[in-house]
Amino acid sequence: MSTFERLTEVLEMSEEIPFNDSSKIVLFSDCHRGDNSWADDFAHNQNLFYFALEHYYARGFTCIEIGDSDELHENKRFEDIRKAHSHVFFLMRDFYEEGRLYLIFGNHDIERKDPKVVERTLYRYYDEQTQRYEPLFDGIEVHEGIVLRHWDTANRIFLAHGHQGDLLGETLWWVARFISRHFWRHLQLLGIRDPTSPAKNYKKRRIVEGEYIRWVRSKNLIFICGHTHRPMFPKPGTPPYFNTGSCVHPRSITGIEIESGEITMIKWWIKPKLEEGGTLYVAREIVAGPEKLSSFFPRRD
Repeated sequence: MSTFERLTEVLEMSEEIPFNDSSKIVLFSDCHRGDNSWADDFAHNQNLFYFALEHYYARGFTCIEIGDSDELHENKRFEDIRKAHSHVFFLMRDFYEEGRLYLIFGNHDIERKDPKVVERTLYRYYDEQTQRYEPLFDGIEVHEGIVLRHWDTANRIFLAHGHQGDLLGETLWWVARFISRHFWRHLQLLGIRDPTSPAKNYKKRRIVEGEYIRWVRSKNLIFICGHTHRPMFPKPGTPPYFNTGSCVHPRSITGIEIESGEITMIKWWIKPKLEEGGTLYVAREIVAGPEKLSSFFPRRD
């Protein structure tokens, strides 16, 4: 199937989650959490991500990860990833236990479309100190798509990773996993980019983004995805295709906040305080917005 057809299919089968103008939601994608080796693209930003999560947890936000949360193409064992970033997962567990965490799978964690894989790897973990299994995300469902439906207006925000319809990313994902695990992982250490990925192949990325925009034009909704790693925040009156960016940028992580009926693109980065002799601190910076969600929804006469 084409990207257009697959996105439509996922939209029609997605669970709906109600929200309103008092809801607080933060969207991240493409963390690509790894095993903290040199091939782990998330490792250099793990403290930024953890600090951001602490910020959102304390302020009552719901966190939704829109795919490629963990790098399961390059890493055979999720347990290695969990151990490497245990502080992140324990904080995510706090979100989950309060009903404030949702996960969507992408192409690099596509095996989580199988509920048995989710149960085996995410429900619990083995605690080496207590020598027993402890709950992690017990009973969690990993979605392919989620629809946020506004309580008052019934307008929709569709969330999906964006790999739908990609030959290697979806249909032949097991081939892509083999290549990543046994080939690109090693070349990555030499600085060679994977040309099959839209995140690293600019020509392919433009084609994929064109498909998203064409699809959005045919639907009366907002579409927010990841996959390309390129943050996107449209102007009101243009096709409402948003992209969260990623958490593996060289010096920052990007995401999207929905709060008080507004949508904002933000980044978290290490910033110097010049007045204090260059002291470094973690800063939240607005990249685009805020804009009223209503300015992107279809007009209702």
